[in-house]
Amino acid sequence: MSRRILIPFIAVVALVVLGGAGAYAYFFSGLRTSPATLALSSPSSTTSASASTTAASGSTWTITSGSLAGYRVKEQFVGQSSTHEAVARTSGVTGTIAITKSGDTYTMSTAKITVQLSGLASVDSVAGYNVTNRDRIVQRALDVQSFPTAVFQASSVELPPAAATGQTVTVSVPGQLTIHGVTKDVTATLQLRVSGASAQVAGTIPTDMTDFGVSPPSIGFTTVQPAVTIEVSLNLTQSA
Repeated sequence: MSRRILIPFIAVVALVVLGGAGAYAYFFSGLRTSPATLALSSPSSTTSASASTTAASGSTWTITSGSLAGYRVKEQFVGQSSTHEAVARTSGVTGTIAITKSGDTYTMSTAKITVQLSGLASVDSVAGYNVTNRDRIVQRALDVQSFPTAVFQASSVELPPAAATGQTVTVSVPGQLTIHGVTKDVTATLQLRVSGASAQVAGTIPTDMTDFGVSPPSIGFTTVQPAVTIEVSLNLTQSA
């Protein structure tokens, strides 16, 4: 190839490469979205005015419909300096929370939350990428067929006095989390609001998937960080 032809050819190739890199950056940094962390819904003025706990000694609260649980992990796309937050959720959440009263003190004496992992579905978005492909990879990494659930068993913890008046309270709850057949001590940060015979709980548990024998999934052009934030939003009704 003559020099007269070679120089324009190299210039065209360079433009194609740069254009492809620009398109890549546009798709994977400009068109990525992740939903906000699960949280309590805003109370209505009617609810705020009438809110009060009715928990007698030995009251049990059962998780009801509309509850969600899920995870957040950070993905690093090849060629990108910023990370993307992958988020998946499921409504397959069951369990109970027991709240006891002694004098003016309320205590969350026991709590057990079970999540069906097979229902986890991605709710973030990445332009040009079908995030449901990630869900199949995650289920294989978790070996959902052998270990279908994640379970959080909370230890007893005293609730702030404001919980008795229907105010939103924040409490650190130690407990044990079982995933992939491995049980580890964890601490959940939960918000709680009680209104009559119903209640809401929302919160997070920071974890590391490698602590549970789970290797970060491999997704080709993506590196997955091992840190995981588990999040829940629970609706409860007083059942006893």
